[in-house]
Amino acid sequence: MTTNDYNSVHPDGANVARLEENLSKVEELTQRFLNVMARKRQVPQPLQGPSHDLYLKAATAYWTEMMQHPAKLIEQQVGYWGKTLQHYVAAQQMLAQGKIAAPPDPTPKDRRFSNPLWETHPYFNFIKQQYLFNAEAIEKAVAATEGLDERERKRLEYFSRQIIDMFSPTNFLATNPDALEKAVATEGQSLVDGLENLIADLERNDGEVIVTLADRDAFKVGENLATTPGAVVFRNAMFELIQYKPTTGTVHETPLIIFPPWINKFYILDLKPANSLIKWVVDQGFTLFVVSWVNPDPTYRDKTLADYIENGFLRAMTEVKAICGVKKVNAVGYCIAGTTLSLTLAVMKKRKDTSVNAATLFTTLTDFSDPGEVGVFLDNDFVDAIEAEAGRAGVLESFYMERTFTFLRSNDLIYQPAIRNYMLGEAPPAFDLLYWNGDGTNLPAAMAVEYLRHLCQNDEFAQGGFAVAGEVVRLEDVTVPVCAIACETDHIAAWRSSYRGVCKMGSKDKTFILSESGHIAGIVNPPTKRKYGHYTNPDMGLEAADWLASSDKHEGTWWLRWGRWLAARSDGQVPARQPGDSTHPVLCAAPGTYVTAVPKRGSDA
Repeated sequence: MTTNDYNSVHPDGANVARLEENLSKVEELTQRFLNVMARKRQVPQPLQGPSHDLYLKAATAYWTEMMQHPAKLIEQQVGYWGKTLQHYVAAQQMLAQGKIAAPPDPTPKDRRFSNPLWETHPYFNFIKQQYLFNAEAIEKAVAATEGLDERERKRLEYFSRQIIDMFSPTNFLATNPDALEKAVATEGQSLVDGLENLIADLERNDGEVIVTLADRDAFKVGENLATTPGAVVFRNAMFELIQYKPTTGTVHETPLIIFPPWINKFYILDLKPANSLIKWVVDQGFTLFVVSWVNPDPTYRDKTLADYIENGFLRAMTEVKAICGVKKVNAVGYCIAGTTLSLTLAVMKKRKDTSVNAATLFTTLTDFSDPGEVGVFLDNDFVDAIEAEAGRAGVLESFYMERTFTFLRSNDLIYQPAIRNYMLGEAPPAFDLLYWNGDGTNLPAAMAVEYLRHLCQNDEFAQGGFAVAGEVVRLEDVTVPVCAIACETDHIAAWRSSYRGVCKMGSKDKTFILSESGHIAGIVNPPTKRKYGHYTNPDMGLEAADWLASSDKHEGTWWLRWGRWLAARSDGQVPARQPGDSTHPVLCAAPGTYVTAVPKRGSDA
């Protein structure tokens, strides 16, 4: 029977024709797929996962445990087998009774399985329950494995969870009811659209699957992001210095400099007017400067933390003091910039430089004895590979940093977006924060390795001393007034580690604020949203858990509390300052040129 014959008999023949048309597009998409995979980026094998040593140790420990305590492991297996068999029998009994329904379901709620079919349809419910039983069995087996040190155990738990999450039935078309329903409803159009989204991501990322999280055409830096009025008033090889236009008649005498992380771009603090910390600070009557770091290419391969301190932090302070005609500034450091601001303050202490009146640290680690979740990527297998790759390329490309941070939240930043984009064929949302998340930067090779080896691995700033910029500095050398803001569910800078570092600083005036939420949402938390609260406790002689247990909970953002803290350390009022001065002419309007520049790669640099 031809298609025309079918159409004359079946009223839905047009739908079949559309399905055939969609399927014919697969050939074109297949060719595009083959073309992009032929030039796939070669990622060093050690950066694809932990070394085999970890799994070898785990397997050895498991078999040793089996030999020494067989009853314990048999109990685990029998418990798993019992659940699996009982699950199968319950499903068979329902079918034998002629009931096309799911058997009793004792598994916990999981937002991945929100479609009602996971609860009501026997096929999908059986798969879901068995997956969760399997996941539980693996987690219990890992938890019960003896013979591993704590660091190895944490890594094994993390990478086992990665494997478990990867094999969730929601990640496969045949076992995802949302994707199957939409494919049927759209005559296959959703699958074609999803394949096009997948191949576009592969083409954009040299054959690597990096899921596009936000609509790339919905935003443009300087047009609907980073729009707070200001001007670049100084530029060198390391940064552009942006001074923002005042919105008040008078301002605090002591200017404020924000040093954002150079792992990402500064406009996370200036996404839109409604959630811009930069705009809010200006509106509170502060003369605000923000550093916009260069996105380095391989010509920056030899730049170290000393270069960031001398030609970044200290140089910016010098220029701000000159523009404002003051002897002191206040400074903010976010994430790695908070770590380096702390190093800079310690260097200044050694040099008897009192240019910083007070410092604020956002989600900052200075004590790396327990770096938290990110610590699974700080063993030698990964760091050795990073050192080799950065040495080859001259930079640690943003590609590797983005992969690392997304795998720390793989369900939210990989699997769920992949299901939406590739299986359901939907366009990524117009979400400013996720757009910024995909706009990463490179790190100079020398600086990246120095940071990983000496600070993250050896913890030299907190233990023994770190040699930088001609000085050997320690945490106790940070003696200026400090306000630190950490975030409760931060997966990059664990709040307990952040707290521990601040406790070790030599400052007599220390304030610690714990915001709800994570590394970004806990910081970008404007007063108008009233979304996340925060905790305070003046007693910093307590262990972190005790500090939190006896702390006061406050509704709403920490911004207002910090604003009062900062105002009290910013002296009196002076007439508002316009950007630049006679020796610092306006070079261009904010957000400047460095934030949008695309660095050259490899031999092109």
